[in-house]
Amino acid sequence: MEIGDRDRGETLFVGTEPGRGEWTRPLGPVGGNMLFAIIMAGGSGTRFWPKSRRDRPKQLLTLHGDATMLQQTVARIAPLVPLDRVLIVTGADQAEATRAQLPDLPAENVIAEPCPRDTAPCVGLAAQIVARRDPEATMVVMPADHVIQPAESFLAAVNASLAVIEADPSSLVTFGVKPTRPETGYGYIERGELVDTIDGIAVHRVVQFREKPDRETAERFLESGGFAWNAGIFLWRARTILDEIQRHRPGLGEALDRVGAAWDTPAWTDVLNREFPKMERTPIDRAVMEKAANVKVLEVLYDWNDVGDWRALQALVPPDESGNTIQGNVLPTETTNSILVSDDGGLIATLGLDDVVVIQSGKATLVARKDQLDKLKALVESLGERGLGSYL
Repeated sequence: MEIGDRDRGETLFVGTEPGRGEWTRPLGPVGGNMLFAIIMAGGSGTRFWPKSRRDRPKQLLTLHGDATMLQQTVARIAPLVPLDRVLIVTGADQAEATRAQLPDLPAENVIAEPCPRDTAPCVGLAAQIVARRDPEATMVVMPADHVIQPAESFLAAVNASLAVIEADPSSLVTFGVKPTRPETGYGYIERGELVDTIDGIAVHRVVQFREKPDRETAERFLESGGFAWNAGIFLWRARTILDEIQRHRPGLGEALDRVGAAWDTPAWTDVLNREFPKMERTPIDRAVMEKAANVKVLEVLYDWNDVGDWRALQALVPPDESGNTIQGNVLPTETTNSILVSDDGGLIATLGLDDVVVIQSGKATLVARKDQLDKLKALVESLGERGLGSYL
């Protein structure tokens, strides 16, 4: 990607979206308030093991295209947010690698969490920093490991959300993806009344958030047409989300206030290391979104893939004539519907296999049936107990 001089938000972004060619887009979000981008980039490196590791979770990997998922996420929001207003919240183990991947990002914009505490403390920590830089600022919150195409449609959704916030600063906006199948691996959002349509994007009130359903319930959601997948992307005023955390999780809000007060002072690291591990470990959906009164959902118009595990590669890399998804030095013989990745340059040769995953990376090899990948996290977490911690 190439990002020009953006001092006043008047230049063009020039970039490449995998499979979409080159595109340009003027900078500058809708609305008069400063927009910050918060990229949540944690993870323990289990879902894409052995290519992913504890210090190299999936957002730091190049799974498709010529950039890592983190780099693609930053490039996607670049037309609306210059790098000095991009904050990346990541784990302490990954902070150095994150800075290395984004050398033009101010080093202090990579916020290293001392330990994992889920998304509510992550969002609150970022909101504290943003509110101190600009008390009226708005923030878009995004995971670092999603694939969204085309980028222009994503930017349109952000601008529509900004218009919602401009009209009602107390709004909490979340992005909803229209379901295409009865998926049991995603949370759902039940839509209520239509409150607006902005540039063809519908805005509804949220009735409720629903946890990952069983198959029968997911089929009912799909048939009703009143539910969206929860994409985990949010937009709100920094001050608004901090007030909502204080209202619904006062203990967490008070701890975040103590950490925020130390931002940009010599005491920052000590206060963060003392307070953060004691914060409640909870997602922002459960802590705030399921309880807040003024939550709205946008029906986004882009293709979305949350890249949950190796099976997601099938949607990103065109399969061969036998239905195999292949990367690297691979010789499949009488092999069908499989995912085969040689990350080390060594040869993987298969014979007479179907519906399997074979991944070779970092002196480790994974061989599994595709339908068993939900158990991969537990397998990887057991490595330390078995004296194999060097492979974590």
